[in-house]
Amino acid sequence: MITLGPLDRAEAVRYLGGARVEMNDAMERLLADCEEQVLSVAEPKYLYKVLDLPCETLMAGEDIVLHLEGCSKAVLLCATLGAGVDRMLRVEQVRDMSRAVVLDALASVAIEQVCQKFDAFIADKFPDLFQTFRFSPGYGDYPIDMQKYYLTELDAPKKIGLTTNDNYLLIPTKSVTAVMGLSETEPPKRRRGCATCNLRGSCNYRQRGDHCGF
Repeated sequence: MITLGPLDRAEAVRYLGGARVEMNDAMERLLADCEEQVLSVAEPKYLYKVLDLPCETLMAGEDIVLHLEGCSKAVLLCATLGAGVDRMLRVEQVRDMSRAVVLDALASVAIEQVCQKFDAFIADKFPDLFQTFRFSPGYGDYPIDMQKYYLTELDAPKKIGLTTNDNYLLIPTKSVTAVMGLSETEPPKRRRGCATCNLRGSCNYRQRGDHCGF
């Protein structure tokens, strides 16, 4: 388990819709209260495994091959805030939907913080190697069903209680699987953002002229 620090409330507001959220004293108090609630319930954990490349079982589609091009190692990651956050969100969705939406946004910020802490951990562990950014099943043409491979490879159901449903969505929901490449030479800059995302056609961020940050 790792320890979460203060959550980026400005990023949570962006998840909530940015300009559509009226920032005032009441909203500031709500964000602070919800942040405290998320931090009190979250049990952040992650697992990782370093694989030597090439690794055929990791490859599915062209985008992951391009992402790991030139890398000698791949680092598999799965991370979660735990089932308590899901329970909290379900309760609040029945009791107070507005508060539940704010909690959900802050929980999204929290799981990204876990991943950023993992990025820093890997940078310290492999100081002589360059890192790619994290690439997850569902990005580009990398199949979402690769979630199962990650969880099996990391023994995530047994070790941290992270599973998928029949549609390969992660349970608990505030969870992530991803891979980053490690290379002896600086990898070329790869295209990121909406063009590589298979949710771009239905994305709420794009509909309001924003993006999710990836």
